Amino acid sequence: MPRLCVELVPRDSFSLERELEIVHELCPAVQTINIPDLLQFPLRSWEGCALAQRWFPATIPHLRAIDFDLEKPLAIAETLRQLEISEVLVISGDKPLDMSRRSYRTTSCELIRALKKALPAIKVYAGIDPYRSAIREELDYVRLKCEAGADGFFTQPFFDLRYMEIYHDLLAGLDLYWGICPVLSEKSRDYWENRNQAFFPPDFRHDLAWNRDFARKSLDFSTRTGANLYFMPIRANLQAYLGDLLR
Repeated sequence: MPRLCVELVPRDSFSLERELEIVHELCPAVQTINIPDLLQFPLRSWEGCALAQRWFPATIPHLRAIDFDLEKPLAIAETLRQLEISEVLVISGDKPLDMSRRSYRTTSCELIRALKKALPAIKVYAGIDPYRSAIREELDYVRLKCEAGADGFFTQPFFDLRYMEIYHDLLAGLDLYWGICPVLSEKSRDYWENRNQAFFPPDFRHDLAWNRDFARKSLDFSTRTGANLYFMPIRANLQAYLGDLLR
């Protein structure tokens, strides 16, 4: 049975708890929450996941590889153990704009290995970005992450079902969460196209109707293929976007 997941931004504990309540009430099919680790907010991803455990049985914090000095003991392992977090998503992480914040040259593969050594039972997901390079290069990177110990993958959001189907064929046998993100303005589209090199199908419209229809088609794809989905309603109204989709 495919798992459905919602990604929520941990701006602060109050707003996060409010969104967790909304998703819990609105989307009974959702059993998993994933929380990014964003430097502009004080609440760390694992702290957000600790809050989410009140409403959801599975929570997945993002861990930024460049935040961890592997020359020292991996303190996050004990934190995850204490919080009873059994799944994480390892990403490379963007360098902080604030140069007073320390970052390291730790790669995703290195952090995956360190986590699996410290916590052998933990399930570690890694990222797949279908836009950053040629498909062959991304598939090689996926292989390296598998060799490092990755148990599954979260993709960057897709906006074209045909492209999802291509990657589905190429990634057969992997435990995947396909990313779906509503894009409801020209500014948002520009962000995905210019910052992330994403592309949109010819019929794309940045309105709620198109994005909800794409979400429905993605749910059909998930059911047909047995793959998991996660939704990134970054600035969308949760009720308007998710509505009756995830019941």
